[in-house]
Amino acid sequence: MIAVDTNVLVYAHREDSPWHGAAYDRLRHLAEGRAPWAIPWPCIHEFLAIVTHARTYAPPTPLAAAVDQVDAWMESPSLVLLAESEGYWNDLRDTLRTARVSGAQIHDARIAALCAQHGVTELWSADRDFGRFPGVTVRNPLVG
Repeated sequence: MIAVDTNVLVYAHREDSPWHGAAYDRLRHLAEGRAPWAIPWPCIHEFLAIVTHARTYAPPTPLAAAVDQVDAWMESPSLVLLAESEGYWNDLRDTLRTARVSGAQIHDARIAALCAQHGVTELWSADRDFGRFPGVTVRNPLVG
């Protein structure tokens, strides 16, 4: 199963992104396909925070439009939302210790632990920081 990181969601949504076309096409392919694909809940929260933030985008996405975007993704019958479940703390703790992260990198460790817990085979992200987490295969779907 492929999971999608926040930055790919943002690029697919924001038409002013230089990566909008590629991200939109890749996400549409997942959403319209039959194979299960996933979005970790923390990525949805982060998506909403980023696209509606006036210091990040001028103009920012209105909250109603951002919520509508999330609703549209959730209409995909093959979407799996990744949330913490039994044993999550053990996975997160092991991920933190193995990758030796701190500070803002804890958020990425949370995404990596959720992916591992739910059997994600590939995380789509333009963030190279995920390479530090063993057990998570990361691919940038926006390049070659």
